[in-house]
Amino acid sequence: MQWFTEPDYGPARLVFQRMLAVVYLCAFLGAARQFRALLGDRGMLPVRRYVARTPARRAPSVFQLYYSDRFYALWAWTGCAVSLALVAGVDGLLPLWAAMLLWAVPWVMYLSVVNVGQTWYGFGWESLLLETGFLAVFLGNDEVAPPVLVLFLLRWVLFRVEFGAGLIKLRGDACWRRLTCLFHHHETQPMPGPLSWFFHRLPRPLHRVEAAANHLTQLVVPVFLFAPQPVAGWAAVAMIVSQLWLVLSGNFAWLNWLTIALAVSVLDPSALSVPTTAPAPAGAPLWYVVVVCAVTALVLVRSYRPVRNLVSRRQVMNRSFDPLHLVNSYGAFGSVSRVRYEIVIEGTPDPVPRADGTWLAYEFRGKPGDVRRWPRQFAPYHLRLDWLMWFAALSPAYAHPWFGALVERLLTGDPDTLRLLRHSPFPPDAPPRHVRARLFRYAFTSGRELRETGACWTRSHVRDFLPPTRAV
Repeated sequence: MQWFTEPDYGPARLVFQRMLAVVYLCAFLGAARQFRALLGDRGMLPVRRYVARTPARRAPSVFQLYYSDRFYALWAWTGCAVSLALVAGVDGLLPLWAAMLLWAVPWVMYLSVVNVGQTWYGFGWESLLLETGFLAVFLGNDEVAPPVLVLFLLRWVLFRVEFGAGLIKLRGDACWRRLTCLFHHHETQPMPGPLSWFFHRLPRPLHRVEAAANHLTQLVVPVFLFAPQPVAGWAAVAMIVSQLWLVLSGNFAWLNWLTIALAVSVLDPSALSVPTTAPAPAGAPLWYVVVVCAVTALVLVRSYRPVRNLVSRRQVMNRSFDPLHLVNSYGAFGSVSRVRYEIVIEGTPDPVPRADGTWLAYEFRGKPGDVRRWPRQFAPYHLRLDWLMWFAALSPAYAHPWFGALVERLLTGDPDTLRLLRHSPFPPDAPPRHVRARLFRYAFTSGRELRETGACWTRSHVRDFLPPTRAV
């Protein structure tokens, strides 16, 4: 069945699969290291409480059947081990059917994590990982050449990621149409990276070029993914370059890297003049052809609602339309903040809190706090608490219902919660008597201020976010 496979895409499949396995590893590693404070039995949003009120049909997960912190940890670390095996290429040593089962394991395991993750797992790249991971199950291994239909479905995902993000920008904030959003974005994005200060200080005409290039890459280039080679390959290269620019300018968990992996799956080495010497794989067995055709039909049928959302004037970002996250809608930064707000949490050992008392700040790993601390690179690792703190600073509505639980755990010196932070001024055995939260406006310093003070941020107090609170 020569129509069914594309032997030239073997190298692209190999790179795509290894990149996807690395993303899986980052996802499971984050789950293993952060779950106790976020979702554990003593966490801010316990899984056990969630599954008690949520039917399994709405959130299918192994944790609907049984949950304990020890079992969750075992589940997450097992996901890390499976991901490492896939990074090492174990799937290439197995028969086709066994390789497919191996790729299905991290998909099933991560689906169980996401479906009980609640607010902590409400990001678009969770669904993107699950949708991409589901398709990867049917991409095969060295026994067969990559199936044309699965390669097409991967392009369909990439198209929706980029085109959806482009449309939501045009339909959303007017600054995208005026090409001025990037006057602010590098400074106000959720988690700046080490180079964000420099990106923000680029000349404004260059920011306009950035915005125009973004529109071109997200609204025009994706159409060429479905063109013959080498046009499709060069379109994918343009997307990879665009995503690497985003990697350099900020921290967006694994969104950019997974998008790059999808773009890699489009690359045809022969069309891009890259010589290959890999032997031709055997033909695809009939059962495999039937399974891939059935999955393709399923995905195309399930694409109805994402497509309807894509063309709607009321387009929504990052929406899953089924509990298995098979076909989803995507988008990012339909609006851009002009001002950066940050919540600074402080504790005091004083028995009576006073405005002029001793208040010591908790420092987070990724989000800005100390004005002299230069932003770090964390992506593709995802700091979930830091991201939610950025949302909470935008509106107190985003802080419900986890922020009060966070404060309670700081007041009791919960070790699992403190491990999520970069620095706690209070050890677990000597927690603060009171905790408060204040809202500050942050802005990048000028070049002169940076040289004179060594600080990359300036900040000014806006208002109290939470008055002094003590443990009950």
